[in-house]
Amino acid sequence: MDITIRPIRQAEFETVGKLVAEVYLAEGLLHGGAHDPYAAELRKVAHRAEHAEVLVAADGVDGAVLGAVTFAAHGSPYAELAGPGEGEFRMLAVRPEGRGRGIGEALVRACLTRARALGLRGMVLSSQQHLLPAHRLYRRLGFARAAERDWAPVPGLTLWAFARELT
Repeated sequence: MDITIRPIRQAEFETVGKLVAEVYLAEGLLHGGAHDPYAAELRKVAHRAEHAEVLVAADGVDGAVLGAVTFAAHGSPYAELAGPGEGEFRMLAVRPEGRGRGIGEALVRACLTRARALGLRGMVLSSQQHLLPAHRLYRRLGFARAAERDWAPVPGLTLWAFARELT
């Protein structure tokens, strides 16, 4: 895999915001469609980069951004589930042309590495219930369902929680 996982560059903020919003829309993750209020949140990459860590997967040949994820430790405004000693990743998205290359897995592994480097003892994430391929990836990487941490960010949308300990 000729992909580099690295921190986002300021010049990529708009590109990544558009990428994440487009992937969420195409995958049916924005229940209000293109005008869903969460789409605007997905595009606020400069704010995320200021208050969390945004990582990108860049193609090793041409440098094109093929995917992105936001990593947040407990205390960040972007940590929705993470408690003390935990990190969390959110807004994971991979362009359709980048799928099947291990990009999603590489981005999650980078978040796990970052959490360990910070001395965190666990990682958590939220996922929509129908994202079965993502759930398989999370389980393969050691995450387990944490149903006691499921939550609803808006009425009618319950997100499943997954968690894992770090060693």
